[in-house]
Amino acid sequence: MRDYVMVLGSGMMGSGIGAMSALAGKKTILVDLNEEKTTQGYKRALECIKLRQENGLNTKDEADRAAGLLSTSVDLKQSAEKAFLVIEAIVENLEVKQSVFKELDELLPEDVPICSNTSGLRITDIAAFCKHPERTVTTHFWLPAHLIPLVEVVMGDKTDLELAQKIVSELKTWRKKPVLVRKDLPGQLANRIFQAIIREAVSIVASGLASAEDVDMAISCGMAMRFPEWGPLKHLDAIGLNLGLSVQDTVLPDICADKTANEYLRNLVQQGDLGVTSGKGFYDWTTRNIEKDIEKRDKFIIEAVKITDRIERE
Repeated sequence: MRDYVMVLGSGMMGSGIGAMSALAGKKTILVDLNEEKTTQGYKRALECIKLRQENGLNTKDEADRAAGLLSTSVDLKQSAEKAFLVIEAIVENLEVKQSVFKELDELLPEDVPICSNTSGLRITDIAAFCKHPERTVTTHFWLPAHLIPLVEVVMGDKTDLELAQKIVSELKTWRKKPVLVRKDLPGQLANRIFQAIIREAVSIVASGLASAEDVDMAISCGMAMRFPEWGPLKHLDAIGLNLGLSVQDTVLPDICADKTANEYLRNLVQQGDLGVTSGKGFYDWTTRNIEKDIEKRDKFIIEAVKITDRIERE
């Protein structure tokens, strides 16, 4: 009987995805290369479940049930025999993903969807050697997968629309907010928007208009405060498209429109200032604590999820 969600790859993303699957009441199996990896992934998934329960995003009963629905395996073939849905979350390497998808395509019946959590590769390319590419689709969970509601469901050139819509419906039962992306382009949907923000943010720092701290503050305490319930297109409708058009005609000619990465960013990388890993980037990480910043980020996300859930119920 095919009644399992199989998550292939039990790392940071796979464990979070597995946690959400189990919390949705699905039998879930984390599959990886060896027992050490699956054990670590299983522990991480339980930590994700515990964090959500401790912060009121799931009940204790839901958390206890989810823990009982999680299992692990190092046997891909055996696990595939149980799966009604497969989500791949392995290394972001095209050739490796292509090999795995080809193997899965041969193991699974035609009606079992094969999804990839890729954040940058095209599902069309990943499924290049599949006999049934119509059942392949990207399901890009945003980090941290157990907290951020968004999942981008991206159709490849040969993905069946009905299948993609079924994946969207399935993910809604996971308390996710899936969006359907109908073209397989670099950056999918949200990352295209995010990269445009990053491009202008770097340009502002490079030009001396404002510091990195003030740019981040302006975004975090300004537009980002509205975004959970007030996207940019809703904002345009609210203020009037005529005003929005006027502002764009005034501002767009002066903002960054580079088609390549900013030289300021390139120079930082070339001189070894890589961010947290090297101790310095836009910020001096020898005087800051990334773990504390991540903890604050996650606390904010948790409260934002609670608020948006409450607003939707009203």
